[in-house]
Amino acid sequence: MMKNNNINGCTKKGEKQQLESNYHVIHKLPPGDSPYVRAKYAQLVEKDPEGAIVLFWKAINAGDRVDSALKDMAVVMKQQDRAEEAIEAIRSFRDRCSKQAQESLDNVLIDLYKKCGKLEEQIELLKQKLRMIYQGEAFNGKPTKTARSHGRKFQVTIKQETSRILGNLGWAYMQQSNYAAAEVVYRKAQQIDPDANKACNLCMCLLKQARYIEARSVLQDVLQGKISGSDDLKSKTRAEELCKELESFVSLGYTFPSPQLNLEDAFVDGLDQLINQYAPFRSRRLPIFEEISPCRDQLAC
Repeated sequence: MMKNNNINGCTKKGEKQQLESNYHVIHKLPPGDSPYVRAKYAQLVEKDPEGAIVLFWKAINAGDRVDSALKDMAVVMKQQDRAEEAIEAIRSFRDRCSKQAQESLDNVLIDLYKKCGKLEEQIELLKQKLRMIYQGEAFNGKPTKTARSHGRKFQVTIKQETSRILGNLGWAYMQQSNYAAAEVVYRKAQQIDPDANKACNLCMCLLKQARYIEARSVLQDVLQGKISGSDDLKSKTRAEELCKELESFVSLGYTFPSPQLNLEDAFVDGLDQLINQYAPFRSRRLPIFEEISPCRDQLAC
Protein backbone atom coordinates (compact mmCIF):
# COMPACT_ATOMS: atom_id res chain seq x y z
CA MET A 1 0.00 0.00 0.00
CA MET A 2 2.83 2.35 0.89
CA LYS A 3 4.43 1.58 -2.44
CA ASN A 4 1.27 2.54 -4.36
CA ASN A 5 1.02 5.81 -2.41
CA ASN A 6 4.60 6.65 -3.38
CA ILE A 7 3.87 5.92 -7.01
CA ASN A 8 0.72 8.05 -6.95
CA GLY A 9 2.65 10.85 -5.24
CA CYS A 10 5.40 10.75 -7.84
CA THR A 11 2.81 10.69 -10.62
CA LYS A 12 0.98 13.75 -9.28
CA LYS A 13 4.29 15.57 -8.79
CA GLY A 14 5.29 14.76 -12.35
CA GLU A 15 1.93 15.92 -13.68
CA LYS A 16 2.26 19.18 -11.75
CA GLN A 17 5.73 19.77 -13.16
CA GLN A 18 4.44 19.05 -16.67
CA LEU A 19 1.55 21.47 -16.21
CA GLU A 20 3.93 24.18 -14.98
CA SER A 21 6.22 23.51 -17.92
CA ASN A 22 3.32 23.74 -20.39
CA TYR A 23 2.12 26.94 -18.70
CA HIS A 24 5.49 28.62 -19.20
CA VAL A 25 5.59 27.51 -22.84
CA ILE A 26 2.06 28.74 -23.59
CA HIS A 27 2.71 32.16 -22.07
CA LYS A 28 6.31 32.28 -23.34
CA LEU A 29 7.62 32.67 -19.81
CA PRO A 30 11.14 31.74 -18.71
CA PRO A 31 11.31 29.08 -15.96
CA GLY A 32 11.97 29.90 -12.31
CA ASP A 33 10.74 32.49 -9.80
CA SER A 34 13.29 35.30 -10.07
CA PRO A 35 12.47 39.05 -10.33
CA TYR A 36 12.80 38.87 -14.13
CA VAL A 37 10.42 35.89 -14.37
CA ARG A 38 7.89 37.70 -12.16
CA ALA A 39 8.23 40.79 -14.33
CA LYS A 40 7.47 38.78 -17.46
CA TYR A 41 4.49 37.21 -15.67
CA ALA A 42 3.15 40.66 -14.83
CA GLN A 43 3.72 41.80 -18.41
CA LEU A 44 2.39 38.81 -20.35
CA VAL A 45 -0.12 37.11 -18.05
CA GLU A 46 -1.46 39.72 -15.65
CA LYS A 47 -1.29 42.45 -18.32
CA ASP A 48 0.03 44.83 -15.67
CA PRO A 49 2.64 47.01 -17.42
CA GLU A 50 3.26 49.32 -14.46
CA GLY A 51 3.80 46.36 -12.15
CA ALA A 52 6.07 44.78 -14.76
CA ILE A 53 8.21 47.93 -14.93
CA VAL A 54 8.72 47.89 -11.16
CA LEU A 55 9.77 44.23 -11.29
CA PHE A 56 12.08 44.82 -14.26
CA TRP A 57 13.81 47.52 -12.16
CA LYS A 58 14.23 44.97 -9.36
CA ALA A 59 15.68 42.46 -11.83
CA ILE A 60 18.23 45.01 -13.10
CA ASN A 61 19.27 46.00 -9.58
CA ALA A 62 19.54 42.32 -8.60
CA GLY A 63 21.64 41.49 -11.66
CA ASP A 64 18.96 39.08 -12.89
CA ARG A 65 19.07 38.69 -16.69
CA VAL A 66 19.99 42.36 -17.03
CA ASP A 67 20.28 42.23 -20.84
CA SER A 68 16.68 41.10 -21.27
CA ALA A 69 15.30 43.04 -18.29
CA LEU A 70 16.57 46.42 -19.53
CA LYS A 71 15.42 45.86 -23.10
CA ASP A 72 11.99 44.51 -22.08
CA MET A 73 11.47 47.31 -19.59
CA ALA A 74 12.26 49.94 -22.23
CA VAL A 75 9.75 48.36 -24.62
CA VAL A 76 7.02 48.34 -21.97
CA MET A 77 7.82 51.96 -21.06
CA LYS A 78 7.47 52.94 -24.71
CA GLN A 79 4.05 51.29 -24.81
CA GLN A 80 3.10 53.33 -21.72
CA ASP A 81 4.20 56.61 -23.37
CA ARG A 82 7.23 56.80 -21.10
CA ALA A 83 9.75 56.84 -23.96
CA GLU A 84 11.88 59.63 -22.48
CA GLU A 85 12.23 57.64 -19.26
CA ALA A 86 13.13 54.53 -21.25
CA ILE A 87 15.88 56.40 -23.07
CA GLU A 88 17.43 57.53 -19.80
CA ALA A 89 17.19 53.99 -18.39
CA ILE A 90 19.10 52.52 -21.34
CA ARG A 91 21.73 55.26 -21.20
CA SER A 92 22.20 54.76 -17.47
CA PHE A 93 22.27 50.96 -17.28
CA ARG A 94 23.53 49.67 -20.61
CA ASP A 95 27.05 49.42 -19.16
CA ARG A 96 25.74 46.57 -16.99
CA CYS A 97 24.73 44.65 -20.12
CA SER A 98 26.88 42.27 -22.16
CA LYS A 99 28.61 43.24 -25.38
CA GLN A 100 26.22 40.97 -27.28
CA ALA A 101 23.21 42.99 -26.04
CA GLN A 102 24.47 46.42 -27.19
CA GLU A 103 23.25 46.11 -30.77
CA SER A 104 19.70 45.20 -29.77
CA LEU A 105 19.70 48.05 -27.22
CA ASP A 106 20.68 50.44 -30.02
CA ASN A 107 17.71 49.20 -32.05
CA VAL A 108 15.39 49.88 -29.12
CA LEU A 109 16.93 53.34 -28.70
CA ILE A 110 16.32 54.16 -32.36
CA ASP A 111 12.62 53.32 -31.92
CA LEU A 112 12.47 55.43 -28.76
CA TYR A 113 14.15 58.40 -30.46
CA LYS A 114 11.66 58.05 -33.32
CA LYS A 115 8.70 58.07 -30.91
CA CYS A 116 10.05 61.15 -29.09
CA GLY A 117 10.84 63.01 -32.30
CA LYS A 118 14.55 63.17 -31.42
CA LEU A 119 15.72 63.24 -35.03
CA GLU A 120 19.30 64.36 -34.42
CA GLU A 121 19.90 61.56 -31.91
CA GLN A 122 18.23 59.07 -34.24
CA ILE A 123 20.39 60.11 -37.19
CA GLU A 124 23.57 60.00 -35.14
CA LEU A 125 22.85 56.49 -33.88
CA LEU A 126 21.98 55.25 -37.37
CA LYS A 127 25.27 56.61 -38.68
CA GLN A 128 27.06 54.95 -35.77
CA LYS A 129 25.52 51.62 -36.81
CA LEU A 130 26.77 52.17 -40.36
CA ARG A 131 30.23 52.84 -38.96
CA MET A 132 30.06 49.57 -37.03
CA ILE A 133 29.32 47.73 -40.27
CA TYR A 134 32.31 49.38 -41.91
CA GLN A 135 34.52 48.37 -38.99
CA GLY A 136 33.25 44.78 -39.08
CA GLU A 137 31.66 45.05 -35.62
CA ALA A 138 28.02 44.53 -36.61
CA PHE A 139 26.31 41.26 -35.68
CA ASN A 140 29.18 40.69 -33.22
CA GLY A 141 31.46 39.92 -36.16
CA LYS A 142 29.15 37.35 -37.77
CA PRO A 143 27.81 37.52 -41.37
CA THR A 144 24.19 36.97 -40.27
CA LYS A 145 22.07 37.28 -37.16
CA THR A 146 18.79 35.79 -35.95
CA ALA A 147 15.97 38.32 -35.74
CA ARG A 148 12.42 38.04 -34.41
CA SER A 149 9.19 39.45 -35.76
CA HIS A 150 5.74 38.60 -34.41
CA GLY A 151 7.16 35.58 -32.61
CA ARG A 152 8.91 34.19 -35.69
CA LYS A 153 12.68 33.79 -36.08
CA PHE A 154 14.52 34.48 -39.34
CA GLN A 155 18.04 35.17 -40.55
CA VAL A 156 19.17 38.67 -41.51
CA THR A 157 22.31 39.32 -43.56
CA ILE A 158 24.59 42.33 -43.18
CA LYS A 159 23.55 43.37 -46.67
CA GLN A 160 19.88 43.43 -45.62
CA GLU A 161 20.72 45.20 -42.36
CA THR A 162 22.65 47.91 -44.19
CA SER A 163 19.70 48.54 -46.51
CA ARG A 164 17.35 48.67 -43.51
CA ILE A 165 19.54 51.18 -41.67
CA LEU A 166 19.83 53.36 -44.77
CA GLY A 167 16.04 53.23 -45.14
CA ASN A 168 15.60 54.43 -41.55
CA LEU A 169 18.21 57.14 -42.10
CA GLY A 170 16.40 58.30 -45.23
CA TRP A 171 13.13 58.49 -43.30
CA ALA A 172 14.76 60.57 -40.56
CA TYR A 173 16.11 63.01 -43.16
CA MET A 174 12.60 63.25 -44.65
CA GLN A 175 11.22 64.23 -41.25
CA GLN A 176 13.75 67.09 -41.28
CA SER A 177 12.53 68.03 -44.78
CA ASN A 178 16.06 67.35 -46.01
CA TYR A 179 14.81 65.65 -49.16
CA ALA A 180 18.08 65.95 -51.08
CA ALA A 181 19.93 63.96 -48.42
CA ALA A 182 17.06 61.47 -48.06
CA GLU A 183 17.01 60.91 -51.83
CA VAL A 184 20.67 59.94 -52.01
CA VAL A 185 20.37 57.62 -49.00
CA TYR A 186 17.29 55.90 -50.44
CA ARG A 187 18.99 55.45 -53.81
CA LYS A 188 21.94 53.75 -52.13
CA ALA A 189 19.61 51.53 -50.09
CA GLN A 190 17.82 50.53 -53.28
CA GLN A 191 21.11 49.58 -54.94
CA ILE A 192 21.80 47.14 -52.12
CA ASP A 193 18.39 45.58 -51.45
CA PRO A 194 15.52 47.23 -53.37
CA ASP A 195 11.93 47.13 -52.14
CA ALA A 196 8.64 48.89 -52.90
CA ASN A 197 8.36 50.80 -49.61
CA LYS A 198 11.72 52.55 -50.03
CA ALA A 199 10.88 53.17 -53.69
CA CYS A 200 7.75 55.06 -52.64
CA ASN A 201 9.77 57.10 -50.15
CA LEU A 202 12.33 57.87 -52.86
CA CYS A 203 9.50 59.00 -55.12
CA MET A 204 8.27 61.37 -52.41
CA CYS A 205 11.77 62.86 -52.11
CA LEU A 206 11.83 63.47 -55.87
CA LEU A 207 8.33 64.98 -55.81
CA LYS A 208 9.44 67.42 -53.11
CA GLN A 209 12.26 68.52 -55.42
CA ALA A 210 9.92 68.89 -58.43
CA ARG A 211 11.77 66.15 -60.33
CA TYR A 212 8.64 64.63 -61.79
CA ILE A 213 10.10 62.54 -64.63
CA GLU A 214 12.41 60.69 -62.22
CA ALA A 215 9.58 60.28 -59.71
CA ARG A 216 7.33 58.76 -62.38
CA SER A 217 10.07 56.29 -63.36
CA VAL A 218 10.46 55.11 -59.76
CA LEU A 219 6.69 54.68 -59.39
CA GLN A 220 6.45 52.64 -62.58
CA ASP A 221 8.86 50.08 -61.12
CA VAL A 222 6.43 49.54 -58.25
CA LEU A 223 3.22 49.61 -60.30
CA GLN A 224 4.69 47.18 -62.83
CA GLY A 225 5.86 44.80 -60.09
CA LYS A 226 9.55 45.06 -60.90
CA ILE A 227 10.85 45.17 -57.32
CA SER A 228 10.30 43.22 -54.12
CA GLY A 229 7.10 44.03 -52.25
CA SER A 230 5.33 45.50 -55.29
CA ASP A 231 2.49 43.01 -54.88
CA ASP A 232 1.85 44.19 -51.31
CA LEU A 233 -1.53 45.92 -51.24
CA LYS A 234 -0.32 48.73 -48.97
CA SER A 235 2.66 49.53 -51.22
CA LYS A 236 0.58 49.34 -54.39
CA THR A 237 -2.08 51.64 -52.92
CA ARG A 238 0.56 54.15 -51.82
CA ALA A 239 2.17 54.08 -55.27
CA GLU A 240 -1.19 54.79 -56.89
CA GLU A 241 -1.79 57.71 -54.50
CA LEU A 242 1.67 59.12 -55.25
CA CYS A 243 0.96 58.78 -58.97
CA LYS A 244 -2.19 60.94 -58.60
CA GLU A 245 -0.24 63.45 -56.53
CA LEU A 246 2.46 63.54 -59.19
CA GLU A 247 -0.02 64.24 -62.00
CA SER A 248 -1.58 66.98 -59.89
CA PHE A 249 1.77 68.70 -59.37
CA VAL A 250 2.62 68.43 -63.08
CA SER A 251 -0.72 69.86 -64.21
CA LEU A 252 -0.38 72.79 -61.81
CA GLY A 253 3.25 73.41 -62.72
CA TYR A 254 4.11 73.31 -59.02
CA THR A 255 7.75 73.83 -58.06
CA PHE A 256 9.64 73.54 -54.77
CA PRO A 257 12.61 75.56 -53.47
CA SER A 258 16.01 74.16 -54.43
CA PRO A 259 17.60 72.17 -51.59
CA GLN A 260 20.60 73.68 -49.84
CA LEU A 261 23.70 71.68 -48.97
CA ASN A 262 24.60 71.38 -45.31
CA LEU A 263 26.87 69.29 -43.09
CA GLU A 264 24.53 66.33 -43.32
CA ASP A 265 24.70 66.46 -47.09
CA ALA A 266 28.48 66.12 -46.77
CA PHE A 267 27.92 62.81 -45.02
CA VAL A 268 25.55 61.70 -47.76
CA ASP A 269 28.07 62.71 -50.42
CA GLY A 270 30.64 60.48 -48.76
CA LEU A 271 28.08 57.70 -48.57
CA ASP A 272 27.39 58.09 -52.28
CA GLN A 273 31.04 57.42 -53.09
CA LEU A 274 31.16 54.65 -50.54
CA ILE A 275 28.22 52.70 -51.99
CA ASN A 276 29.72 52.92 -55.48
CA GLN A 277 32.38 50.51 -54.23
CA TYR A 278 29.73 47.77 -53.97
CA ALA A 279 30.97 44.39 -55.19
CA PRO A 280 30.25 40.68 -54.51
CA PHE A 281 30.98 39.59 -50.94
CA ARG A 282 34.65 38.90 -50.29
CA SER A 283 34.69 38.93 -46.51
CA ARG A 284 32.48 39.12 -43.45
CA ARG A 285 32.52 42.92 -43.75
CA LEU A 286 30.14 44.47 -46.23
CA PRO A 287 32.24 45.11 -49.38
CA ILE A 288 30.80 48.59 -49.90
CA PHE A 289 32.85 49.61 -46.87
CA GLU A 290 36.10 48.19 -48.29
CA GLU A 291 38.71 50.18 -50.22
CA ILE A 292 37.18 53.52 -49.29
CA SER A 293 40.11 55.15 -47.52
CA PRO A 294 40.08 58.07 -50.04
CA CYS A 295 36.58 59.11 -48.91
CA ARG A 296 36.59 58.07 -45.22
CA ASP A 297 37.37 61.63 -44.11
CA GLN A 298 34.29 62.87 -45.94
CA LEU A 299 32.00 60.74 -43.78
CA ALA A 300 30.35 62.69 -41.00
CA CYS A 301 29.63 59.51 -39.06
